Amino acid sequence: MKLLVSALEHSANIHLKSLLSYLDNVELLGIFDEALGSPIADVQSQAVMGYADAIGKLRFYLDLAEQMVALADQADTILLIDSSGFNLPLSKKLKKAYPDKEIIYYILPEAWAWKRGRIPKLEERIDRLASIFPFEPSYYSDSAPITYVGHPLLDQIKKFKTHINPEIETVCFMPGSRKSIIQRLMPVFREVADQLDIRALLVIPTHFTQEEVNHIYGTLSGFEVVSDSRAALLESDFAFICKGTATLEASLIGTPFALVYQFSWLDALIFRWVVDIQYMGLGNILFKAYKNRVLHPELLQRDVNTKTLIETMRAMDREHFYQDSLSLITYLEHGSAEQTAALILDIHSKNLKR
Repeated sequence: MKLLVSALEHSANIHLKSLLSYLDNVELLGIFDEALGSPIADVQSQAVMGYADAIGKLRFYLDLAEQMVALADQADTILLIDSSGFNLPLSKKLKKAYPDKEIIYYILPEAWAWKRGRIPKLEERIDRLASIFPFEPSYYSDSAPITYVGHPLLDQIKKFKTHINPEIETVCFMPGSRKSIIQRLMPVFREVADQLDIRALLVIPTHFTQEEVNHIYGTLSGFEVVSDSRAALLESDFAFICKGTATLEASLIGTPFALVYQFSWLDALIFRWVVDIQYMGLGNILFKAYKNRVLHPELLQRDVNTKTLIETMRAMDREHFYQDSLSLITYLEHGSAEQTAALILDIHSKNLKR
């Protein structure tokens, strides 16, 4: 089977690798990590950083989309993963050029959070919508070809907490990977670590050079620097985490934490007026849909100060959080790779019978 794949992000390629473990005799075409085959472009070197950079690389991505459309002629099935800014326009081009070729979209645009006008477009252009959130299908029409397949993090996370330490002895600090956010959060994180008699783990992404680390993070005195975020969460009794996938990782691993984030004024305006969700943390979004209550604290803007962070940590019922995290795993059920692979195989089987 020849599978045309559009997997631009590093995370998408991690999930693609898990998916491929359930598929035999598959030849990949298109955009993916070089470790998985021979892609048509090295998109990692073209990663977009900001609006100005996006404009400068627009021609590259327009040309890349045209190459994908031409390459689709050889493919039996088409798989789009995440990256809605590229994959949603690409799906329109592909469906126009090859109306009979079936398209699977895995890790859908979060249209339930904003831009719900995308939902009719997805229903129209995509033949199989592989949802990773149990509540997501409820936003689509009854006739939409959408299936909840599980969550990809449950394919990736292999170790979970088995109990909660009665004492807080190790605290993990995760200020994210965006330089501007790290620089906002680090002064507060440093003060919190200084005031607590604990082992302080600081997660720093491996892609930063030592010069960048010195400039972005400042003094690291008092911190134990680590790069493996999941291992750090597993051995920590509490964590302070910038928004993002890491908050859901902590929610599933079972590490009590508080989401900590400071918006720029523009981001705050967008979040308030454009994004139609109450919470930033994926664990909270999921748990609100499941149990109609929140899973973890969210400290934003003025609440991002040393006193509030420490008080929040000490006030949290960590055992209650742990039991809720087990419940969240039950809600998500399983990983998504095997079920998504089954969708691909189902389409291929039907194509062979034509």
